[in-house]
Amino acid sequence: MNRLMLAGAALLALSSAPALAQEFQGPYVGVQAGWNHDIAINDKKDAFIGGVYAGYDREVSPNVVLGLEGGFSLGASDRIGPAGTDQATIDPHYSFDVSARAGYVVGERNLLYVRGGYANTRARLTRDIADGTFSDNRTYDGWFVGGGVERKLLDNVSTRLEYRFNDFGSDNRTFQRHQVLVGVAYRF
Repeated sequence: MNRLMLAGAALLALSSAPALAQEFQGPYVGVQAGWNHDIAINDKKDAFIGGVYAGYDREVSPNVVLGLEGGFSLGASDRIGPAGTDQATIDPHYSFDVSARAGYVVGERNLLYVRGGYANTRARLTRDIADGTFSDNRTYDGWFVGGGVERKLLDNVSTRLEYRFNDFGSDNRTFQRHQVLVGVAYRF
């Protein structure tokens, strides 16, 4: 009888324990905005960026969360590159990304995570040459890594702060991007 009561008490204690990583489990959608710092063709440019994202997180062990996420963003006022003879500029139009993330729940409602994945941006490449101007829309494929912290504010609402480094280098040219993003998500 004592063993049965002990087992019942243990079951009751476990069922009333805090959810921990379950705070960050399941599908979510969100919006984000932040700062973009592009480095391309020996020039640098800062710009505002905004976009949307959606993903799915899963608890794989106590306090450990793995997830997948996709995002789409637009930049404002982000033309890169000097004007002049034999110079080139890149004007990014939009970007999308697909990534995986791994996180650890700290203090029940905070998720510290790292992220990495594929990034793609569509941009207009313009070259000023002696015979005139050449302009073409191009797609740049690359990769990104980053990390951040997400905090559960309400049962279904979380906010996050994240840093990302993107590398779109191709054709022996440097096209890199640093981003700091703030997001708000609704979790289903």
